[in-house]
Amino acid sequence: MQRFSLGKLSVARIGFGAMQLPGPGVFGPPRDHDEALAVLRRAVELGVNHIDTAQYYGPNVANELIREALYPYPDDLVIVSKVGGRRDDTGAWLPAGEPDELRRGIEGNLHTLGLDQLAAVNLRVMDSDAADHRQPGQLRREQLDKQLTAMIKARDEGLIAGIGLSNITREHLLFALERTEIVCVQNAYNLIDRSSQPVLDECTARGIAFVPFFPLGSGFARDNPVLGNDVVSRTAQRLGRTPAQVVLAWTLTVAPNVLLIPGTSSRRHVEENMAVADIELDGDTHHQLNAVA
Repeated sequence: MQRFSLGKLSVARIGFGAMQLPGPGVFGPPRDHDEALAVLRRAVELGVNHIDTAQYYGPNVANELIREALYPYPDDLVIVSKVGGRRDDTGAWLPAGEPDELRRGIEGNLHTLGLDQLAAVNLRVMDSDAADHRQPGQLRREQLDKQLTAMIKARDEGLIAGIGLSNITREHLLFALERTEIVCVQNAYNLIDRSSQPVLDECTARGIAFVPFFPLGSGFARDNPVLGNDVVSRTAQRLGRTPAQVVLAWTLTVAPNVLLIPGTSSRRHVEENMAVADIELDGDTHHQLNAVA
């Protein structure tokens, strides 16, 4: 499988996202605890060496499952987490972006995963923190500056090896790069929603790993315009593949620095996702998929 660098580490371009391991709404225990463990072990068996998680998936649930399934971890396993959010008792997603909250989030990830250092931690810029409401669409530089200071301190103390960003604009990225090295960026990006193209282009130019979330469309939406797209459906039928495999294969072709982290709670889907590495899209098919947006 092709690989790309995530900071100083090299990872397979198809990894695994742990978001779907907890219960419905990424909250509470999994429907099938044993299957969740089997999914993680099967992913690693098939060559996954990059797992994306977060302390607030569950909360705690995803990290605890990863540790139970895989500890002691394979030497080449790269675990990336994120901070900047939290859950309340009802499962609501809330910002937790103050420097002390970021620090607690990093330490909580290390504790539940049983690690001394995380390969990278993404600073998740929550929607409520992304802009100054007095100047809509403008970067809240003071807030981000304080957050980056906390992340840099954690890296300098050895708690994390690299700093990533999530849910950001190109302006966020450029501002952060004035302060420190950024090893990866996680933004929503898929066949239909390419609003993060400027961020992806900047990452590609700078050799920064770009990790699209919701590559198959949002798991929280009632309708899925990505997997339900007519071009995707026709292509899947012609190639004898699933729509998800077609979309993931296309996403890998967008740029060499794209790292996939499709998530699932099914071993069958893990196997289908990993088989995407063997799919080659011809020029005409690629053109048709590019034209979807």
